[in-house]
Parts: sequence; C-alpha cells; structure tokens
Amino acid sequence: MSDAHLDSAVLATLRVVMEDEYPVLLDTFLKDSEERVRLLHQACAVSDAYLLRQTAHSFKGSCSNMGAPLLTELCRELEDSARREQLDGANELIGQIEREFAIVRILMRAERQRFGASG
Repeated sequence: MSDAHLDSAVLATLRVVMEDEYPVLLDTFLKDSEERVRLLHQACAVSDAYLLRQTAHSFKGSCSNMGAPLLTELCRELEDSARREQLDGANELIGQIEREFAIVRILMRAERQRFGASG
C-alpha cells in the first residue's frame, strides 16, 4: 500500500481500535466520501462558496482520520479557496479530489477485502 495515498500506520491503529467494526468503518468512509464528492460538484455548479467550504472541511476531517494525506491536503486547499470565495479553480481542484479519491477507494476496497469480506 502506498503511504502517499493511505497511511498504513493510521489504518493499523484504526484496525486495533475498531476491531470487528473496522470493515464497517471502511464501508462508511467510502459511502460518505462518495456523497461528499457529489456535494462538492453540486456546490461548485451553483457557485455556493459556503456549501463548498463546509463540505470540503467535513471531507478533510474524515480523510485525515482515515489516513488519506493527499486527499486531506486537496480538501484543505479547496476549503481555503472557498473561505476566500475564490472559486475560479474550484472545478479543477474538485477533479483532483475526485481522482485522488478514486485511488483511495481502490486501496480501501483492497483493505476491506483483507480484513473482512462479510459485513
């Protein structure tokens, strides 16, 4: 696993803390993240800086908690831009977030397979 996309030390800690619920945590993160990506696109489409900032902030926190450092950083950049109401590059940044999330999703699904196929 690439620590650039997913920090294996964070995941190891989550496995210990969550025990049997670890696969559920991964599933929940993936489901919630897909919704957040959808909301980012929606907020950008209507130039809603507040919704963009709130969604990016929320997504940043969950990415940080789940050990996704590049995704965390991209969300921080989007949150900062939206806070300044500078939305010119928001669509491009959301595209970067979406691409990084696609990588994280693949890695997390592989992690999910290793640590509990039932759920």
